[in-house]
Amino acid sequence: MSAPAAFPWEEAMAYGLGRLGWEPESFWAATPRELAAAMRAWRPGAPGDATGRVAFEALMAAFPDT
Repeated sequence: MSAPAAFPWEEAMAYGLGRLGWEPESFWAATPRELAAAMRAWRPGAPGDATGRVAFEALMAAFPDT
């Protein structure tokens, strides 16, 4: 069994502090799940990010254009 990969601190800090513009206090206070969610927002088209047709139609029904 191989060892798990190390946490990608360089990428995480580049996104949190650079791309997202978080202050260091905000970055270090964020949970890994919060950081991952924020990173997904900057990766459009990543698996799991696309809204399905049913969900899209539900959103259109809930918030119609006027």
